[in-house]
Amino acid sequence: MVSAPDTATSDQLLATILSSLSDDKAEDIVQIDLRGKTEIGDYMVICSGRSTRQVSSISEKLAQTVKDEYGRTAKMEGKETGDWVLIDTGDVIVHVFRPEVREFYQLEKMWQPMSGSETAAN
Repeated sequence: MVSAPDTATSDQLLATILSSLSDDKAEDIVQIDLRGKTEIGDYMVICSGRSTRQVSSISEKLAQTVKDEYGRTAKMEGKETGDWVLIDTGDVIVHVFRPEVREFYQLEKMWQPMSGSETAAN
């Protein structure tokens, strides 16, 4: 099976992002395939940092890695507070949370497939 060029690019970008997050000790890394579900990107990655300092550091290093390796300037929001940083790399949207903030918003639940009982309630 041959994938489209932009799919290969988003897959390569995803691999680079996951590697960067792992290197920087991000915790509970979850990747969600968004292809065919939304136009905002091909993938969403959600992870946690242990402190506001680590969340900001993970985010800064990730944005720099994407710029160095792909020539893309990632849009970043929330780095000042360090509770929840959103990094938009174009094809991959990354959310870096402090654990308490991640638990509060439960972003994964919005994008993961629903079971039968949840679909009946909506």
